[in-house]
Amino acid sequence: MKTSRQRIVLLVLISGLFAILGTSCNTTRGFGRDVQKTGRHIERAAS
Repeated sequence: MKTSRQRIVLLVLISGLFAILGTSCNTTRGFGRDVQKTGRHIERAAS
């Protein structure tokens, strides 16, 4: 009985970890886009 319970807990923890990692990748990608837009505005202002 304990082995089955341990597997379920492990599966839930791993699923949560993957969910967090997937979300952070999207956040990082969005941050990169924001930095690019800021850089473009700075270049236009300097021109």
